[in-house]
Amino acid sequence: MRLEQLGAELHKHIKGDTLMIVTDETVADLYLDRCISTVSDGGFEVHAFVIEPGEHSKNGDTYLALLGALAEIPLTRADGIIALGGGVVGDLAGFAAATYLRGIPVIQVPTTLLAAVDSSVGGKTAINLPEGKNLAGAFHQPAFVCQDTSLLATLPEEIYLDGMAEVIKYGIIADADLLTQLQDPDYVKANLDDIISRCVAIKKRFVEEDEHDTGVRQMLNFGHTIGHAIEIASDFDIRHGFAVAKGMAYMAEIAARENWCDVATRDAIIHILETYHYDLSVDFDKEALADIMGKDKKRKGAFLDLVVPTAIGSCRLQRISAEEIERLL
Repeated sequence: MRLEQLGAELHKHIKGDTLMIVTDETVADLYLDRCISTVSDGGFEVHAFVIEPGEHSKNGDTYLALLGALAEIPLTRADGIIALGGGVVGDLAGFAAATYLRGIPVIQVPTTLLAAVDSSVGGKTAINLPEGKNLAGAFHQPAFVCQDTSLLATLPEEIYLDGMAEVIKYGIIADADLLTQLQDPDYVKANLDDIISRCVAIKKRFVEEDEHDTGVRQMLNFGHTIGHAIEIASDFDIRHGFAVAKGMAYMAEIAARENWCDVATRDAIIHILETYHYDLSVDFDKEALADIMGKDKKRKGAFLDLVVPTAIGSCRLQRISAEEIERLL
């Protein structure tokens, strides 16, 4: 669907007449006017809340400011929020929608590859706390996702690669044929619609089986437990996808060392990541990373479930104790 068709589509999902568009300054310069135009043409009153770009904006202060802006309008339960942007905007807007008036609709309009294949799908919303990433959140499924691949045309290469790490993840955990296609970066760019649809279908399958992330949906976290620790250790100077790429490579090395997968699987994971020129080095203190991982939101009491690749296209959960984390690293 093109962004210009969104205004007409909204009446199927929003019963009220007012919408708040949440976006960041970078996306606002590119697409906010177009989004306002299509929503206005659909007969809605439109407001906008623009944040600074970057993970540091996904915090409690911004969240409360957004809630205040919604209340000032005021939005009602029949109205809704449009998340126009990448993962930070989608997480923040989604969490506000989940909690304002105990829940109002959110429409996701992803403008990055990462958001298109990951954060706009599945209903996970969150903000960061000083103690860790995504520690305050809620499950809140979007009423609709407007997937317009043309919005990705302006992505800088770094932001594109930020999302490609998640695309690669899908191939590793669930689709060996997809990973084969990803061996050719030019093919991927020429067939981005199909690649995104394939990734979304994989995530949809996991989410439908386990919406609240207590079982099989955890497989989508491959590379993320270590990756999130790397993000936090870098004070978010390392972008999410690049941190996840490091996390996937690190986890593949651990899995091969612990005989959880064979060397060929490890080498295939490293190879595909190197094909996209990710820096796979991890230069942070292992004790510091272990401490951050021990505070991960996915920890269950004294244990943490790591996603382990068993072969290309399949994975499983490996439960470890908090005391084992530093040894594995």
